Amino acid sequence: MMTTTQHRWQVLYPEHVSSELSAAARTLDAAWDSRVAMDPQQAAISHVGLRLTAEESDVLSDALASEFQSRGVGEGDRVGIRLQNIPQFPLTMLALWKIGATALVLNPMYQQRELEHILADASPAGVLALEEDLPAVREASDAEIWTIGTHEGDLCDPEHPHPAGSGSEFAQILRARRGDRPRRAVTRPETAALLTYTSGTTGPPKGAVGTHRNLLAVAEGNQQWYGFLPGDLVLAVAPLFHITGAVAAATASLLAPVELVFIGRVRADAMHRTIRDRGIHHILGSITVYNALLDLPEGDHDVADFSTLRTVYSGGAPVPPATVDRFEKRFGHYIHNIYGMTETASAVVAVPLGTRAPIHEASGTLSIGVPLPGLEVRVTDFDGAPLPFGEQGELELRGPQVTSGYLNNPEATQQTLADGWLRTGDIALIDDAGWIYLVDRKKDQINVSGYKVWPREVEDVLYEHPAVKEAAVVGQPDDYSGERVAAFVSLQQGRGADPEELKAHVRSRVASYKCPKEVTIIDDLPKTATGKIQRRKLRKGQ
Repeated sequence: MMTTTQHRWQVLYPEHVSSELSAAARTLDAAWDSRVAMDPQQAAISHVGLRLTAEESDVLSDALASEFQSRGVGEGDRVGIRLQNIPQFPLTMLALWKIGATALVLNPMYQQRELEHILADASPAGVLALEEDLPAVREASDAEIWTIGTHEGDLCDPEHPHPAGSGSEFAQILRARRGDRPRRAVTRPETAALLTYTSGTTGPPKGAVGTHRNLLAVAEGNQQWYGFLPGDLVLAVAPLFHITGAVAAATASLLAPVELVFIGRVRADAMHRTIRDRGIHHILGSITVYNALLDLPEGDHDVADFSTLRTVYSGGAPVPPATVDRFEKRFGHYIHNIYGMTETASAVVAVPLGTRAPIHEASGTLSIGVPLPGLEVRVTDFDGAPLPFGEQGELELRGPQVTSGYLNNPEATQQTLADGWLRTGDIALIDDAGWIYLVDRKKDQINVSGYKVWPREVEDVLYEHPAVKEAAVVGQPDDYSGERVAAFVSLQQGRGADPEELKAHVRSRVASYKCPKEVTIIDDLPKTATGKIQRRKLRKGQ
């Protein structure tokens, strides 16, 4: 057993949660093998009318792994996955883990410049994407990489479970390779399993390496926290191209005797219908998901429709207490906070089931929860010295969940990690019981529905417009998405541009969640005596 230090917050753990993490499976592929052996015929993945058993999922991922090896993919290589929430995503992750390769998750909303940077930095051997996205992938890569195209419906037709009637290259591979077995790699706990890019405040996106150890620790911690039971249904609404969906939802579900239920692109009506008709037990999504459900027309049986749910968690963005109250009154379930980072392979702090998060009176902030098993936390001052409970400082995390570092970026790794402690950049306090509150941000990073936005990146795009003289981008509170991107711009003398023109300019160059929801044109931006733009004043509307 991996014994954790006894901490005061562990008295808040429900009975089904241990203070320890098991070392029974040391790698993801070994954990998957154990799950398949336990009950091969148990449903593992479903999509529309298709249900794949653990054994069938194993066969399909073997076929993919064999194809990857035939294309030269070996231990330590990376393969990009640019897909929405469809079964092809987890099957590809499983295939790569079997052969010691790394899954590079690519947000389908990335625009060309974002894709170019990530593909150049990660140097994947190939990319799996929807067929309509393949031209953009090829254009963004300077290197010779192979691509495999798929259709969203390749694995959802109950009449063609393997999928015999589809013409995509992905479908052809599954048919041709069915029954093939890959040469299994000798993976280790420190083998890289997942590469996820995150934007910081001082440079371009960085690739955080998630090892088998990292993902296993998070998966087990979340399995314990949710209280998974054999046969449980987990609704896949958190995007798998985001760290939360990839690990806290998908990986945790794949390695447990539960069924991961896909509904394709997440829509409120489809989500509501699936929860009601399938009898979903667990759901994890951003606050945007719950706001979308609240936007549905009210009916007479909303509470009854959600009667099977046992866990309702929200991660990635702050949850306003008012939204929690509205959701509980309508659907009968309390939304529990959950917190994590790309650098922690997703969720590592959460509100225990059956417990209501306290509110920090001074700031009105709802607690993000307490550390999950295996995680150590502390708050430090600006010199890195630990502070006592109740004092504000930078939140630091340490444990098997924390990344080994950033790909090709030793300087950023050294700045972020010290003696195993991850400097989160979040200003927090921990009360006497162990509850953690995020009270401010050390960084200027903006959090839109769980997606991180680096202000300078958006500012650089605004500066490319010929009419822009100065630009500053800040986050503003938003009841729907947690925060929204707001831009303040001054114009060149004699040049004109309106807010809609500037929004369209940004929208054509970066992902939609990074685009300003509002652009305010002012004569001069507030500055310090040395000429530095004061984002703080813009955030406060001064």
